[in-house]
Amino acid sequence: MLIMQTPTAKQDVTEVIQDSVAPRARSWYKHLSVQILLAMILGVMVGHVWPERADALKPLGDLFIKLVRMLVAPIIFCTVVHGIASVGEAKKVGRVAIKSLIYFEVVTTIALILALLLVNLWAPGAGMHVDLKAVADIGVKAPAKPVNFGQFLLNLVPASAVGAFAEGEVIPVLFVSLMFGFGLLALGSKGKPLVDTIHSITQVLFKMIGFVMYVAPIGAFGAIAFTVGKFGLPSLLALGKLVSEFYACCLLFVAMVLTPIAYAAGVNILRLIRYFAAELMIVVGTSSGESVFPNVYAKLRRLGVEEPIVALVLPTGYSFNHDGTCLYWATVSMFLAQAVGIHLSIGQQLALLATMMFTSKGGAGVAGSAIIILATTLSATGVVPVASVGLILGVHSLLSSVFVPVNVLGNSLATIVIARMEQAVDLRTLQSELQSGPEGTAQTSLL
Repeated sequence: MLIMQTPTAKQDVTEVIQDSVAPRARSWYKHLSVQILLAMILGVMVGHVWPERADALKPLGDLFIKLVRMLVAPIIFCTVVHGIASVGEAKKVGRVAIKSLIYFEVVTTIALILALLLVNLWAPGAGMHVDLKAVADIGVKAPAKPVNFGQFLLNLVPASAVGAFAEGEVIPVLFVSLMFGFGLLALGSKGKPLVDTIHSITQVLFKMIGFVMYVAPIGAFGAIAFTVGKFGLPSLLALGKLVSEFYACCLLFVAMVLTPIAYAAGVNILRLIRYFAAELMIVVGTSSGESVFPNVYAKLRRLGVEEPIVALVLPTGYSFNHDGTCLYWATVSMFLAQAVGIHLSIGQQLALLATMMFTSKGGAGVAGSAIIILATTLSATGVVPVASVGLILGVHSLLSSVFVPVNVLGNSLATIVIARMEQAVDLRTLQSELQSGPEGTAQTSLL
């Protein structure tokens, strides 16, 4: 059992983010979630009325993502290292990691099965009879050699420690962080000064994130305006049957899978969604889960989850727990097979599912990575032509605007679930925070 923190030990990154704001009622227009929602509505209007400005607005969304991604790697490193050092025993780290990985595998497998069942029943691509020659030139190219298990293991280890941070990929950074954290843990009391230094650096990094979040509405505006201006509302709705089926699939997953899990953990799923409303809206616009990692981390700490659990489970979830993306891969793969007239037997679908269970591991939540991994999966199985991926390029943004929020919600809930298993969460704080909402937390205090 992890030792519960005393009130004097709760000075952490959440206080750093909010220490400059007094706990008082705030006007509705000062809420980050409201600002992002208004910015997205304005972005849709601008993209629709002035589509020729789409390319000019795209850098606004890209800039926000780059600003956050610039800090994600060092934040993961500092939080994971400090979290391991705070646990005090290596066996506790291993126990938490094993529980997390088992949980991730079970939930993502359920997501894949649910998506396959629904897409077979709904059959959004049936009867399209698409000629592959029409989309072959605009399809996403798969890597020349699909990643096998050996290559996957090699990709876990970066070429150099510095290279892991330079490339910004989550898994190599996580690997370096774990190695460094265990090394620091082995030093015992000799490493305490370095632990304190890393904690101070973490506070500075989260303060920087506080500055970056001022431009979150601008980034959401630019991303949405570009999407609407580039593809146009009519073209985005051309594949409306696929979009409708996938949205229904994501809603069913939240209702039938995440809600019972939340209930078992003593959490009201609707309150949890409200608590992370601003972060979910940001990823709707940016399609990047990384863009809200620091804020999700801070809010989970604010909910009373102990730092070692958040530091270990959340970064691991970003690498291995892609609930929404698994729904996307299973749905789109079957849709493409239906659209080009390829009938897949139950055995072929199960083989496709098994391949996805492997290829789904390691997607880092970076905007656009899902479609590349989709192409890799199709290339590895060989049952659906990779060129057919070009069919969904026009609606990929609409699809990612719902599966990325599901990823963020799933990882937030997973962290709370593992914390409950380890009895490493203040239940009174958890319930009071969820009931009162995000008032006074990192989200609103950034404004």
